[in-house]
Amino acid sequence: QVRLVESGGDLVQSGGSLRLSCAASGINFRLYTMKWYRQVLGQERELVATITHNSSRIYADSVKDRFTISRDNVRNTVYLQMSSLKPEDTAVYSCSTFAYGRNFWGQGTQVTVSS
Repeated sequence: QVRLVESGGDLVQSGGSLRLSCAASGINFRLYTMKWYRQVLGQERELVATITHNSSRIYADSVKDRFTISRDNVRNTVYLQMSSLKPEDTAVYSCSTFAYGRNFWGQGTQVTVSS
């Protein structure tokens, strides 16, 4: 069974930092591209960052130079390090991967940035 479990979301002030984690199981993790998305109620889901099996990285313009995606293939975990947080970063953050013919999602973790 493919399972993705996010953690690390919190309430933080503008300018602060957080590190999100997504622990994966049920896949040969090192072979898979992993993605972080975020979504605000009533808005479209936004792709935030992508990391491939060979650690190629892509970021949304809105987070470039502030967020860093990384992976640990021993711990089967993908991270999103977020710095210089802004109120507009407030959202539910979820990790995702495509495996066994479908997209899988974690339950999401709430990030709230206060002004």
